[in-house]
Amino acid sequence: MFDTLSDKLQGVFSGLRGRGKLTESDIDQAMRAIRLSLLEADVSLPVVKQLTSAIGARARGAEVMTSLTPDQQVVKIVNEELANLMGGTTVSLPISPHPPTIVLMAGLQGSGKTTCSAKLARYYQQQGRAPMLVACDVHRPAAAEQLSVLGAQLGVPVHREDGGSDAIGIAQRGIAAAKRSVRDLVIVDTAGRTVVDEAMMSELVGVRDAVHPTAVVLVLDSMTGQSAVEVAEAFQEAVQFDGVILTKLDGDARGGAALSVRAVTGRPIFFVGTGEKIDALEAFHPDRMASRILGMGDVLSLIERAQQNVDVDTAKDLEKKIMGGGLTLEDFLDQLRQIRKMGPIGQLLGMVPGFRNATKGRDLAIDDRQLDRVEAIIQSMTAGERRRPETINGSRRQRIARGSGTSVQEVNQLLAQFKQMRKMMKRIGKGGLPPVLGT
Repeated sequence: MFDTLSDKLQGVFSGLRGRGKLTESDIDQAMRAIRLSLLEADVSLPVVKQLTSAIGARARGAEVMTSLTPDQQVVKIVNEELANLMGGTTVSLPISPHPPTIVLMAGLQGSGKTTCSAKLARYYQQQGRAPMLVACDVHRPAAAEQLSVLGAQLGVPVHREDGGSDAIGIAQRGIAAAKRSVRDLVIVDTAGRTVVDEAMMSELVGVRDAVHPTAVVLVLDSMTGQSAVEVAEAFQEAVQFDGVILTKLDGDARGGAALSVRAVTGRPIFFVGTGEKIDALEAFHPDRMASRILGMGDVLSLIERAQQNVDVDTAKDLEKKIMGGGLTLEDFLDQLRQIRKMGPIGQLLGMVPGFRNATKGRDLAIDDRQLDRVEAIIQSMTAGERRRPETINGSRRQRIARGSGTSVQEVNQLLAQFKQMRKMMKRIGKGGLPPVLGT
């Protein structure tokens, strides 16, 4: 996510680092590099001009020209202007004071609209709401079935009418069913097309006028870059949507859509999709996203993910075992699974401040498939071997390797790493935390 843009901007800042003062020429050169970086990231030209103009005006001001750390001031300015460009503050999806809240989902076919409807239901289900999904895509044969399968996974009811062709009627009856069953959030999945066309817009406007939604949400595929902005403008003209969900942001190394859509349409980004799993939807925070783009991490989002996915009691039990030197491979496997619930490892490390800079030029890419192999190795052990890995001799290592589809070398490597980790944990348990960590 934003890797290309992050690397380019880091190069710009590196060129400014260590200079006592910046000249007009230095700033002009930096602005040209930033402009080119944004264009290569697929940010629309008017937005690039708007952003670089704002950054340039501030960079030529006293806060940079007279600063003892001008490079840091430029980073601060770019960070703030990026956040402003994306809306400045977090905007939440509006919730009706008189339930149910009705959310009308719009977008092109292939943007991830149906999956996103289920993700949104899951997000608000976690917030204590009682959602219902309504399948109003009467043109794509598998749409209603897809929504039903996703709803069943979540335990969320889905209103569908097989063979129906009246999207407006289905939407109205779905909302009536939600009211009867006292559901306080109704998410209406509508039809999309491969391109913007009059028939799709006409049907969408008809559904909107019939159900009077609390919010119309446009689902945009961030992988389409500037095309996403053009789609947003077309929908804005036709249905006046209230906000955006950007999908597939984890697969877009450029990120131009995220930077452009708010500035072009004036509508906020409510959520971003960060993966394929049903829980891979997170609220959009402009300031946090700006920090990620600049390689400054996103500690707050990392903490929130940990709070949502890590069991507090399990963590406390683990702490006792660590302090007592009793950590086992079973404990290690439990912790690995808890961490993996938080999302792809590479994505989590990207939220750690300075990680990208510290590892630049080094091959530290962590593939989640490596963790699959670790999990397979541990699962191929007996319960006794997990509790007492020192009993695993040569023949047992061969058996574990065969059972996990890995090599004896990989089994040896895992056992050696675990042994080293347990030694370190035991030292910490006996001597207490080092002063820096304990403060």
